[in-house]
This record gives sequence, C-alpha cells and structure tokens, in this order.
Amino acid sequence: MSIIARMLVVGSSSVVFLLLISCSGSSTTSITTVPPTTPDFTLSIAPTSLTLTGGATGSAVNVSATAQNSFTGAVSVALTGLPTGVTASPTTLSLTPGTPQSITLTAAVTAPANSASVTFSGTSGSLLHMATLSLTVQSAAMTNAPDVTTYHYDVARDGLNTQETILTPTNVTSTTFGKVAFDTVDGKVDAQPLYLANVVVAGKLHNVLYVASEHDSVYAFDADTNTQLWKTSLLASGETTSDDHGCSQITPEIGITSTPVIDRRQGTNGAIYVIAMSKDSSNKYHQRLHALDITTGAEISGSPAQITGTYPGTGANSQGGNVIFDPAQYAARTALLLLNGNIYTGWTSHCDAGLYTGWVMGFSESTLAQTQIINLTPNGAEGSVWMSGDGIAADAQGNLYLLDANGTFDTTFTATGFPAHGDYGNAMLKLSTSGSLAVADYFDMYNTGIESADDVDLGSGGEMLLPDQTDSHGNVHHLIVGAGKDRSIYLADRDDMGKFNAGADTNIYQQINGALTGLVYSTPAYFNGVLYYSSDGDTLKAFPLTNAFLATTPSSHSSATFAHPGTTPSISANGTQNGIVWALECGTGSAAVLHAYDPANLAHELYNSNQAASGRDSFGNGNKFITPMIVNGKVYVGTPTGVAVFGLLPH
Repeated sequence: MSIIARMLVVGSSSVVFLLLISCSGSSTTSITTVPPTTPDFTLSIAPTSLTLTGGATGSAVNVSATAQNSFTGAVSVALTGLPTGVTASPTTLSLTPGTPQSITLTAAVTAPANSASVTFSGTSGSLLHMATLSLTVQSAAMTNAPDVTTYHYDVARDGLNTQETILTPTNVTSTTFGKVAFDTVDGKVDAQPLYLANVVVAGKLHNVLYVASEHDSVYAFDADTNTQLWKTSLLASGETTSDDHGCSQITPEIGITSTPVIDRRQGTNGAIYVIAMSKDSSNKYHQRLHALDITTGAEISGSPAQITGTYPGTGANSQGGNVIFDPAQYAARTALLLLNGNIYTGWTSHCDAGLYTGWVMGFSESTLAQTQIINLTPNGAEGSVWMSGDGIAADAQGNLYLLDANGTFDTTFTATGFPAHGDYGNAMLKLSTSGSLAVADYFDMYNTGIESADDVDLGSGGEMLLPDQTDSHGNVHHLIVGAGKDRSIYLADRDDMGKFNAGADTNIYQQINGALTGLVYSTPAYFNGVLYYSSDGDTLKAFPLTNAFLATTPSSHSSATFAHPGTTPSISANGTQNGIVWALECGTGSAAVLHAYDPANLAHELYNSNQAASGRDSFGNGNKFITPMIVNGKVYVGTPTGVAVFGLLPH
C-alpha cells in the first residue's frame, strides 16, 4: 500500500488531503487545521439615525465596542462629517470593550436644514472599524410674529399692527381672554415696551420683550414664559436717577422716559438704543445715549455717550452767542426715532420751569456721536418737544415731523414766510435731514402768541403721518394730523403745510374745531380709512376719511370716557380683517382699565379688564401716556411697577 499527501490552503485554514492507495482500491480523507486567531473588536452605535432641531440637543448616541478573540485593548472613537452648526459633546471617546459610552449632538439655533452621514471611527493600533449615523437637521422653530422696534409700530406713528393673526374679535372676550402674566421691574414703565421675535439668547431661541424703567434699568423677558433673560442698569458708579425737579409730569424719579428704538442689524447681534438721565454724587445731572446688545444687555463699544449741545442764538440759557443745552433742565420724553443710520430725539422741560428752549438732536447709531442738531427757539424761550410720549415721525424722503410746544414764535418773517429769527414755538414742523437739520416747512395758528401765553399749545399731543389719501379729483395728498390743547384737529399737507397767516387759519389743509371735547395729551391711530382719537375726559372717537378729508363729526364713539390724560389707542389686525381698537384708562390715581373695541363701531365693546369676576384681570393703577402694545397674541401694558400681559386664557 502507498500514501500520497496533498495540501490545499482555503482562507486562513489549510486542508490536508491524504490519498490512500491499497491493493484493494483507494479512498480519500481530509484533516483541517486552524492556526492561532487575531484579537479584534466590533463598533456599534444606537440609535443609527437621529433628527435635531436648531437650538436643541438630541438624544444621546450610545457607542459600544465588543471584543473578539480575546481583544483587551482600548478603542479611540472620533467623529467626522458633522454638518455646519452641529457640535458633539464629548468630541472623542476612549472605550473599554463591553462598557458603552455616549455622545450628544447639539444644533445651534442658526444651524441650516441639512442631511448628513456622521462617521464614528474606532481605532486600536492598526485595527479600524466604523459605524454610521444618519443625521437630519431641521431649522429652528421660528415664529412669524413681527418685530416691534419703535413707538406705535412704525415711523409714521400710526399705531397699527397688521400682522396679528392670533387675537380676533371672536376670541377677545372675558371668557377667553384676560391677564395672563405680569413682568415686574424696579420702577415706573413710562416707555412703551418693544418686542423682537426669534432672538438667540444664551444659545436658545426666544421671543423677547424689552422693558425700560424710570429707575434707569433695561430688561429683557422671554415673551412666552415671562422669564427674565437679562437686566442692565444704566446708572454709572455712584449715581442715582434724577429727582423730578418739582414737576409732577415725570415723578418721583427720572431715568428712562422715552421709548427706546431697536436695530437688529447694528453691532454683532443687534442693538437697543436708550436715553437715560441720572445724577452723580456732586448733584450734576447727566443725559446719556446707550447702545445695548439685544442678546446680553451689555454696552456696545463706544456706549454710552454723554449728550451735550450748543446752537447759535441769544435765547434762554445762551452764552457768547450760543444757546447751551443744560442736561439738568430737560427730559427725553419723545420716543426715539431711527432713520438712515441716525437716532433722533426731542427734549422737553420740567413743567414750564427755568430756562429752556426747543432741541432736536441726531446721533450716529454706529458711533453715538452727535451728527445733527437744531434749536427751534434759539432766539426766544420755551418751545420744547413734548408730544406726550409720541415719537418724531419720518417720511420716505427722510424728513422729520413733530409738534412743538408753547414758546416764542417770531412776528417778523423772511421773504419766503419763515420766522426771521428761527423761532417756531407752538408749531407743526417739517425738518429736513439733508446736511444740517433745518426747518423745511411749518404750520402755525394765527393766534399762536395768545395760545402760547395761555399754555394752550399744539405740542401737548402727538402727530401721525396718514397713508396717502386720494381726493375726488384723483389727486394724492400726503397729510400729517395732530391736535393739542385748543381741542382742534389739524390736517396739514406735508408738501405745503401752510406756514403762518395772520387773522385766520385759512392756510391749513383742514381744521376741525371742537372735534375733541378735552385737552389733547394723546396720539391718534389709523385703520381702514378711519382715524381714532381721544382727549382728556373724552370718549374714544372714530373719524372716517373720505376723498382725503376727515369727517367733522365722529361716526362712532365709545361709551367709556377716558379721564386725564385721555387715551392713545393702538390697533391690531390681520391685514384689513379682524381689527381691534385697544385703549387704556391710564390715570395715575386710579385703577387702570384695558378696553377692546370693534373698529367699525366703537359703541361695541369686545372686552374690558373690569368684566371678569373677582378682579381677575386687574393690574394696578394707571400710568399716563402709556399705549397698549399688541403682538403675537399678547397685549402689553406699562404700569408703575412693571408690564401687565394679556392674552388668551389657558383652556
């Protein structure tokens, strides 16, 4: 018998074939031998797919290494392929086989929508194994609410929010709507609150309410949860707020009075601009312009800026041929205006006391340096810019509009009809911002001297720029409307305001005498061709506009009367539908009341905060000159201690 052997290598094993030959025949037998095995591991993750939303952290991804063939080494795990805006924590792992660890992925609020394959690579020496995570990134949930960055919604000061999709005449009733929160602050809220949607604060997305107090503090609240996000005091070291200078108009302290203005494009994250008054340990008064980061409340580089001013003239508080701005003598009551990169403000006196004149100033929003200045009574006295908290308005051509309070008005004129000495007390004014601030046009009453002497000034109320109005001949008119203490409503053509005419006001576009029964310390609002106006101790009245003229009698009025100082209405609507006129009883010595009216008929009251039982919607005493601010289903009302928040009641 003979034996023949053959070897065949198959994979990692060798197979030996033995061929046995004998005299009686042959047969074959195979024998398999297995060489020594190599230690190894496998890598796995769970889950293998994940969805992230911008501004949120996803579920933990568990990472495991499993030993094979007596593997005992450590496995280092790293990630590749993370999309823009997504971060991992931790960024690497060192795994012991059999002991899982986890990694969490977070998408920034700004992370764009994306789909990606994220690779988890595990290495140990020359060994490499990978696992893949299918990752989907969804954009952050963004609200469609509009921003409210300035007083009365826009630079026309029309008081109209046409993007309110939540509140309707149907759901604003005492059974479905009421007070839902109160944001407490450290002083009176004389400035209108402002609102920004979709602001990233500390890495999370918020709708933010901004509130300024007379204690010189600025707050940011989450508008949905009412959580305070940040607070900044604008008092310098050793300073206090200003005293009230013996005047009851802004009392007991003066800090931030005027409504701030916001520019989301300025600075790294956006800026809120605020004027704050204070007094130092030497009893020296300061007026400063501040620019704060909207996400942190921190002062932006170059902020704050001390406000000073001089202007050629020999009027009250002048020296060496210049009128001097004395920060102690003034308060910034007029809401700030942002226009073409400049912040504009007007200045009022403390009652009618002391030496003061009429100032309007402009400041660069990027540097806070003063860029423009004008005095409206440089060779006279008084003529401050008050307007009961309204802001200077602006048109598309960059002109400013305001109502000036009682003060000197020149009785001699240039050949073109302007006051010879530049004194415009008690006037409706149009200012050009091209180059230096200058009066481009004006209107003043024929009896302006008598009215100023009797403190019956036009500038007690605020102005509003009407949308273009077309008359019966197809002519388009650009109108401004305002009213003051003489109880008349004045409409001037902004292209030809009328200037001054001795003997009668035949130079004004339209004048309605006696339309309002009280002194005016308010600003009107406008919706669907109707002007809504109130005065001290008067009802809220609706005056339709037809063929570019205002009705001489109201089409409807509220049953409620509004005690001193009257009411400045605001209007919410979804386009031209679901309009609601909001008005406040805001006297400082009595309980405030929020009213909601049908704009088509002010006699139809939808809601007021006294209707619910047991004082459910009460929110304390009023605060004069405050106007309701409506946005994203909420109504915000400034009070002596904070901001009352109204909205739809929880089910």
